[in-house]
Amino acid sequence: MIRHDYSRVDPKRRANLDYKKRQFANAEFQQQNYDHRLNFYVLPPTAEITLEEFETWAINRLKVLSELEACSFRNRGPEETAEYMKSILDKYLPLRSNSSKSQKLQEERRKDHYSHFILRLAFSSTEDLRRRFSRLETMLFRLRFKDDDLRERQEFVRSLNLEWEEVGEDEKRELRDELMAASGQKKGEEQEWFKVDWERVPELVEQRRVLLKRGKAYVPQREQMSLVVAEFTKKLDEALELTARALPRLDEDDRLAPILAHLSQSFTAPDAAYSSSDADIDGLSTITANSIDTLSQHFPLCMRNLHTTLRENSHLKHFGRLQYTLFLKGIGLSLDECIIFWRRSFKLITDDKFQKEYRYNIRHSYGDVGGDANRRGRGYTPYSCQKLLTEPLPGPGQSHGCPYRTFTPDNLTSILQRVGVNDRDVLKSVKEDVGKQRYHVACNRVFEWSHKREIKKVKDDGSWGANDLDTIVHPNTYFKRSWLLKHLGEGNAGVVNEGGGVEKMEE
Repeated sequence: MIRHDYSRVDPKRRANLDYKKRQFANAEFQQQNYDHRLNFYVLPPTAEITLEEFETWAINRLKVLSELEACSFRNRGPEETAEYMKSILDKYLPLRSNSSKSQKLQEERRKDHYSHFILRLAFSSTEDLRRRFSRLETMLFRLRFKDDDLRERQEFVRSLNLEWEEVGEDEKRELRDELMAASGQKKGEEQEWFKVDWERVPELVEQRRVLLKRGKAYVPQREQMSLVVAEFTKKLDEALELTARALPRLDEDDRLAPILAHLSQSFTAPDAAYSSSDADIDGLSTITANSIDTLSQHFPLCMRNLHTTLRENSHLKHFGRLQYTLFLKGIGLSLDECIIFWRRSFKLITDDKFQKEYRYNIRHSYGDVGGDANRRGRGYTPYSCQKLLTEPLPGPGQSHGCPYRTFTPDNLTSILQRVGVNDRDVLKSVKEDVGKQRYHVACNRVFEWSHKREIKKVKDDGSWGANDLDTIVHPNTYFKRSWLLKHLGEGNAGVVNEGGGVEKMEE
């Protein structure tokens, strides 16, 4: 699957391989042709791809699955989820039908095929990961199945050769009244029926949309989607179990192991690289040390907690300082202003102590001093949510990390109430999210409640698309989105004044 520049098996030994193993030693790597938009992912891909494609395709699919999971956690209905996911799928994992006549059909389907199997490898190691992966892949399949071209969908279903037994005319007459009662079918209406083992359609059984008789579920034609989706889940669960058993025996390429580990970690909260565009905010052209107190109302809880702790103690320990410095750098605070900010904040120490013990680290974070990378002006990048959620927990006296992960439920409720979150339902939902280790979902829930009026406005007037409101997975994205929502309509003709507010510039 990955292009190699060497052979693992000595050619002289290859000829003496057991004939049962020779098929693996002489694997044929070839491109596959994808006749259908939908895929049951039964056959693994065998053509060569680059390491960059391996990682990029997997990350794109992970983004899609994470957004689907967020929709589920927020109790979005099927129609709302489909609408929300449309632009995300178009951006990260487009998959057009044959009727679109697109020149990129095979390329899109190849990426979809490979990315599924890459994540299957990454998420087969534990039962929890397998369960989550199966649930989200099923959600994605169902979404695509409903959206598929009707004719192409029927061709795909026929290609599966699923073992459904069609109910004959004699049996339909015998069970007519029961079938009509189970399906809500009116007299005079005719439709086809299938019967399968009832365990294969638990969703339909639970919703009482089928007739159960003699261990069989009698399923009307219109419920075909549930049959296909149930079969998809069954086959995927079986495949994940096989993958899990095979993992310890795999002679993995040492280039892949770190990528797979990173992907499984990213399932906690999707990783997001910091972009310099996050500091480019319309209307927020100049940030100073004096601005930070006022701007902190737009900070996510992790940074707001650091700011509050700093103001209360006039000090932060090393990891808290590093986390907060990089965040401030990320929102556009210059190095000179950052040094001023920290010097004023550490008001209980002398200038000499500040110069000797703290100033260098601030300059190092900005890339003003340090190694070769720093000398080129790069420095460190602001931490993502994933970085905060996968780092060791803070020790006594430390304030860094994600409060949704590190605070006790009571302390978390208290700090949320202090920053204005007073809705009991929101606090209850946050507590449930935290209990299930859905920390970034809890943070997004608080954001959506805090900006509900503004979010409704941009949705109603169409000024923001779904991509502008996708799940936040980076503290700097949180700040940028909060500031923009709270300053709707002010445009980009403003500068931040010494109090942190925006002053309109003269025409």
